[in-house]
Amino acid sequence: MPATMVAEHVSSAGLPEPSVSVEDLSNGERTVALYASDLPDGYRYKRGDEAHLVAWIVQGVNRVGLDRLRRIAALEAGYRRCRARKRATAEQKRAHAERFPNPTRDRRAGELAALVTLFVPVNDEARERGLRFLLDGPCPACHDTRQVWACWAVDVDADWYEEGYGPCSLCGGAA
Repeated sequence: MPATMVAEHVSSAGLPEPSVSVEDLSNGERTVALYASDLPDGYRYKRGDEAHLVAWIVQGVNRVGLDRLRRIAALEAGYRRCRARKRATAEQKRAHAERFPNPTRDRRAGELAALVTLFVPVNDEARERGLRFLLDGPCPACHDTRQVWACWAVDVDADWYEEGYGPCSLCGGAA
């Protein structure tokens, strides 16, 4: 069962501060935190609202929890990777819709998370973590074998191609 972002919104007053700063969050993690926060659905950024956005990110981290936030962000990155290659399965689409039932809010949270990067940069560790992804279910391209059979170009100018197994381009291939 995939994790879901549907949660009852409660006041963040009295909650402990997270053990991570906004700088320590990848852009995907910031997106999940904004989605889970009390960010108004019709919110439009105005100059000087940086503190509000940071507070909503902190609230989302407190609400979801850092480990769960990172897992959901990795699953979201995997879904976006499959969707961009037109390989998203029905299972992945369903899991994404369960985690993010409001597509407009999901898109807006991503836009605002990117905006936050202008005034709160992402540190190197978080940037590296943001490149990692998880998939709901097996890889749709290789079914978790991490390799695919194809015709591989060795030298295009010489018209030299070889058939055989190579690394899967969707899930990262043999590591």
